Amino acid sequence: MSVTVAKGAGFCFGVRRATEAVEAAIANRVQGEVIVTLGRLIHNNDYLSGLEATGVRTVSEEDIPELCRFADAAHPVRLFVRAHGMTAAIERMLLRCAEENPYFHFTDCTCPYVSKIHRIVVEQTNADHPLFILGSANHPEVQGIVSRAKGQFWVFDSVNALSALFDVEIKKQTTSKVPIVVAQTTQKLEEWTKTKKFLKNHYTNAIIFDTICSVTDSRQREAAILSQASDFMIVIGGRDSSNSAKLYSVCQSYCADTVWIENAAQLRIPVPFAHQRVGITAGASTPRCIIEEVKETMSEIMENDNFEAMLEKSLKTLNTGDTVTGYVTAISAGEIQLDLGAKVTGRIEFDQITDDPSAKLSDMFKIGDPVEAFVIRVSDLDGMATLSKKRVDSDKNWKNVEAAKESGEVLEGRVVEAVKSGVIVSVGGVRVFVHESQTGAPKDTDLHTLVGKTVRLKITDIRDGKKARGSVRQVLRDERRALEDAFWANIEEGKYYTGVVKSMTSYGAFVDLGGVDGMVHASELSWKHIKSPAEILSIGDEITVFVKSFDKEKKRISLGYKTEETNPWYIFTHTYAVGDVAPVKIVSMMPFGAFAEIIEGVDGLIHISEIADHRIAKPADVLEIGQVVDAKILDIDSEKQKVALSIRALLEDAKAQEEAAEAEAADESAE
Repeated sequence: MSVTVAKGAGFCFGVRRATEAVEAAIANRVQGEVIVTLGRLIHNNDYLSGLEATGVRTVSEEDIPELCRFADAAHPVRLFVRAHGMTAAIERMLLRCAEENPYFHFTDCTCPYVSKIHRIVVEQTNADHPLFILGSANHPEVQGIVSRAKGQFWVFDSVNALSALFDVEIKKQTTSKVPIVVAQTTQKLEEWTKTKKFLKNHYTNAIIFDTICSVTDSRQREAAILSQASDFMIVIGGRDSSNSAKLYSVCQSYCADTVWIENAAQLRIPVPFAHQRVGITAGASTPRCIIEEVKETMSEIMENDNFEAMLEKSLKTLNTGDTVTGYVTAISAGEIQLDLGAKVTGRIEFDQITDDPSAKLSDMFKIGDPVEAFVIRVSDLDGMATLSKKRVDSDKNWKNVEAAKESGEVLEGRVVEAVKSGVIVSVGGVRVFVHESQTGAPKDTDLHTLVGKTVRLKITDIRDGKKARGSVRQVLRDERRALEDAFWANIEEGKYYTGVVKSMTSYGAFVDLGGVDGMVHASELSWKHIKSPAEILSIGDEITVFVKSFDKEKKRISLGYKTEETNPWYIFTHTYAVGDVAPVKIVSMMPFGAFAEIIEGVDGLIHISEIADHRIAKPADVLEIGQVVDAKILDIDSEKQKVALSIRALLEDAKAQEEAAEAEAADESAE
């Protein structure tokens, strides 16, 4: 037996450059200095755990402004950008922060191969040169690339995906354009070759840049050669590492017995183990020490005197009722399959994995993940074992349910079934019965409408046979009390709240302020007289109110809604002044004059003597209800809130201007 490690396995140049920069900063850190990385520095949990132990934190884009404000002489901040690079927006933000705060520093550890793609995109793309990217749309490297595109761009992870996009939208939009084509640095060479061939067949003028990292290129070629010469292949790398995933795919295509692990602790022995040649390769984020540990562990297993005993133990026959651990080998929409290390394949159907019908198994599991499951039955005919993950989860979580009953802890679960007089809530696989009176739903609610909803509950009773009862209502009541206590502790007159109109009566509206209700009297809703609050509000409206008064003992709150800024008189006096001319609407007439609306809520009086430039018997001789006329403001009595208006003043002004114009014309004629 032999164990061969690929020469190019482990840290690539870009990752090594980033890790060495951070390690140097740790070694030279001044007192109080805060060191952070933007995102996970590398795809290796063991290495990142080591960084965390030294106080290095991982932060996101949203944390940058706060870090910039936090940095000072006593606590300078140094941020490292990982090898994947960053978006153009983040780069601008970091440059601005470093310029504004001398105690905020950042080191750009973007891989030179990635930076090269950034330059290509900035220099080459425009409205006539759309960008085509072979890569994973959600990968940080690709997000950084597309953020610099100056025109249209399309991201696809395979030539099949490109073909589908091409037929649906690309072909129509790029007929006369010259595409710029790049690849994520860690893409598979085979897929890149197919992509280039496809695009060359459709665009004779396509400008293609070979941007796959040369290390990735050589690593994949070396993995292909090693896997062809091996009986058993081990790929070491983080589960979220793109280049490790590509290595696994390459190796598996040449060596059926290929496993993907993150460290030696995950190493397992496939059964039967009849292999003589073992190959090991590793992703760009795998430290050399982990590679050596896996190699040593594999060698020890192969040389161990007890290997036959281990093999015999692993060949143990599966029986119904057993609990086994297997490793995911296949994932579909309706089930996952496991390698159980025996002569049967494990299968777990969707309903034995989760109670959430919206869950996606591809999001929950990755190839190679360990899964513990309960054996429901074993079929020797087809070599399949039907398993249940929910059964194991339920057994494990039962202790949590028991502990929650004692501590009063609030648990979260999903309503999975409506039964007679209640519902069943799945809490980590444990079925908890909630009586209809404890669901928190209104009386006579159709319990089937609760199925599928996530609820918070307390365990109220545990009986023999692992039967549990719970209450959602108790949690809602406790939360409501907590909100009420917090509200009453902070309430004060004049304080503003945003609330929702809960109900209305003839004398006012009740507003939910967040667990506590207050009332707005009808007189506080409008500056004008209203017959009903419904003239102003509707149930469900979100409104801003302020506290006029409150009584903590009686739990009563009087709210205000109208404000001085909405007072019609305030609006009028801040809009018009004496001498201004305003369009007004005649609203009523009396023997002594006409009342006209200047703005809604403010009327003025046009005395009969101010209606016309000649004597009239009554206002109706000249005016009509609803007529809009221009009037001059003669006087404003702020104390009594009265306004005097005049139409005659405008007529006299117009007549004087006309006479002056005629006189001027006569003078010009005489000359």
